[in-house]
Amino acid sequence: MLSFLKGCSFVALISYAAAATQKTKLVLSNAIIAPDGFSRSAIVVNGIEPGSLITANKGDRLEIDVKNQLTDESMNKSTSVHWHGIFQHHTNAFDGAAFVTQCPIASGDSFLYKFNVENQAGTFWYHSHFNLQYCDGLRGPIVIYDPEDPYRYMYDVDDASTIITLMDWYHVNAYYVAAADNPAGILVNGMGRYPGGPNTTLSVTNVEHGKRYRIRLINMACKPHIIFSIDNHNFTIIEADGQPTLPYAVDTIPIYVGQRYSVILEANQPVDNYWIRALPGSYPSNFTNGLNSAILRYSGAPVAEPLNRTGPAINVLNEANLHARDTQVAPGLPYPGGADVSINLVGTMDNNTLEFFTNGFAYHPPDTPTLMQILSGARGIADLASQGTVYTLPANKVIEVSFPTEFLPTPHPFHLHGHAFYVVRNAGTTQYNYLNPVQRDTVNIGSLTDNVTIRFRTDNAGPWFLHWCVPEFARLLVIAL
Repeated sequence: MLSFLKGCSFVALISYAAAATQKTKLVLSNAIIAPDGFSRSAIVVNGIEPGSLITANKGDRLEIDVKNQLTDESMNKSTSVHWHGIFQHHTNAFDGAAFVTQCPIASGDSFLYKFNVENQAGTFWYHSHFNLQYCDGLRGPIVIYDPEDPYRYMYDVDDASTIITLMDWYHVNAYYVAAADNPAGILVNGMGRYPGGPNTTLSVTNVEHGKRYRIRLINMACKPHIIFSIDNHNFTIIEADGQPTLPYAVDTIPIYVGQRYSVILEANQPVDNYWIRALPGSYPSNFTNGLNSAILRYSGAPVAEPLNRTGPAINVLNEANLHARDTQVAPGLPYPGGADVSINLVGTMDNNTLEFFTNGFAYHPPDTPTLMQILSGARGIADLASQGTVYTLPANKVIEVSFPTEFLPTPHPFHLHGHAFYVVRNAGTTQYNYLNPVQRDTVNIGSLTDNVTIRFRTDNAGPWFLHWCVPEFARLLVIAL
C-alpha cells in the first residue's frame, strides 16, 4: 500500500474567514462488532459504527483531526475521509477524495482536515473515499445547523435523537461481496437483525405526543436504495441533500445511496409503538421478525415491539415533485443543450470484470493525486493522468450533464463533489423543468429509458469527482478550472 503514497507531500496555503471553530477528533480503528448479532471484524470511528456525529453551525470552521489506527490490511490500512455534500469552497485540498485531492493517510499517521461551512446548512455525512472501506464501517453523520432556519417554526425537536442513518450490512469483508450478493439486512442507526439470527435490540426513536420532529434521514449504504416509512405517519420534506425545498407531504421515501432528507414528523397518533420500515429497494426482502426495521416509541408506550403493521404506501415521494424553496430558475437556456458546455455520459458495465465504463473509458486512480498534478503545472487533459475520464471545464460557465441509461437495467445514484446541481430532468419522466427544479448533490439517474439531466455552474475551482455512489464501480473525474 505504501507504493501508492509516493510523491504525496505538499502544503496548501488557504485563507479563512473568521468564524467559530469546531474541533473534532476521529480515531479510526478495527474492532469486532455485532450490530445485528453476528460478530465480524469491521472499521469503527471513535469505537462505534456508525461513527461519531459531527455538528456545527452555518458559517463555522471545522477542524477534524483524523487519526488512522487501522491495522487490518484486508480492509486497507490506508484511508481518506470525504465530507459528503460539503462544498469545500477554497479548500479543495480537504475534500478527502483519495488520489484526486490527497494521498491516502497511512496507518499510524494523522491528517487535519480544515474547512469552512460558509453558506451551507443541512444534513451531510462523512465516509472513507478509499476503495471499499466505508462498506466495512468508516462512515458517520454530519449536521450543520442554521440558527436562522426559515423552517424553524415547523418543528419542536432537532437534535442527535432525530437523526436516522440507514445502511446495508454484510457478514463478510466488503472485498468478498460480489455484485449480485445481497446484504444480511439493513441497519437503522447501526442496529438490526438478519434472517435466522437472534432477536437483537432494535434502534428506538423516542417521541412525545403532540410534538413535531425534524427527522434527518441519511442513506449510508453501499448498494441498495431504501424505501423508508413509519407506520401510520406522514412526513413533510423540507430539505434534500443540504438544500431547502418547498414543503412536500409524503408517506414513503425512496432514498438512494448518498442522499439525505429532512422531514417533519408530527407525533399525532395514539401513544404506542410503531414500526420504522427500511425496505431495500434493490432486491426482494421483507420485515419478518424485525428485519429491516426500527421502532418509533411514544412516551408512555410499553417497552415492546409493535404488534401490527399497516397497509401499502399511497403517497410515495416522486423527485420531480420536489422544488427548491427559493424557486430558482435553472442556469442556462430553457431547452436541452442550453448550456455553455453539454456533456453526455453513457454508462456501461462489463459483466465479466464488473468494471464500469463511461463513454468507453474506465477510471483508474493515478499514482499522483490530480490536485498535485495541477499544482505541479499540469494545465490540460494531455498533461493529466487518467485520460478519458478527466474533463476540463471553463470557469464560471453553465455545465449540463445528461445520463442516458439504455445500458443500465437498474437505478444508479451519482454524486458530484464540490457543488449542488439543478435536476432539470428526473428519473421516470421525459419532461424537463427549468423553472423550479430541485437542487441537490446526489441523484438517481434511473435505468433503461431514462436520461436524467443536471446543470451546475463552475464556480468552485479544483478537481472534483463525479461518480456512481456504489463504491465498487463508476468514477468519472470532472475538473472545474
